[in-house]
Amino acid sequence: MKIQRSIVGLVLAVAMAAAGAQSYKWVDKDGKVRYSDIPPPGGVKFSAVKPPASTGTPAASPASDGAKDAAKAAPKGPLTPVEQEQAYRKRKLEEEEARKKQEDALAADQTRKQNCDRAQENVRALESGQRITRTDAKGERYFIDDDQRAKDVEVARKAAADWCSK
Repeated sequence: MKIQRSIVGLVLAVAMAAAGAQSYKWVDKDGKVRYSDIPPPGGVKFSAVKPPASTGTPAASPASDGAKDAAKAAPKGPLTPVEQEQAYRKRKLEEEEARKKQEDALAADQTRKQNCDRAQENVRALESGQRITRTDAKGERYFIDDDQRAKDVEVARKAAADWCSK
């Protein structure tokens, strides 16, 4: 009989905690400690029982935002294995993103340097005075004249300035 009462009491206590309901504790006229989810009748002194912290119900009132901020800022105990795994995966992802970003920056620098070298070589070739040939739409070669050379030198200098100034 006592085992059944203990089991029923335990089940009720777990159910109250899971429901997040407020519970009350008081001593009745016979001296027995009583628990209930409603306050005792009459002028009996009682106290509100706080739910355990593991149920996830906040101990502070919803109006106290400062208490919530303090709870977030308060250092936790040791991390659980799941939290450790999550932190590890997050670190690895951040490291991978940083490595990728660094590789992209290095590749962009190499491309910029190659384009700068080509633009400078083009300027040198145009300013050398040698005869420059081009191919038209029909696939036939022709030599550029002095006016075309001057325009090409101007374009090549601008391209060299753009690629080499960064």
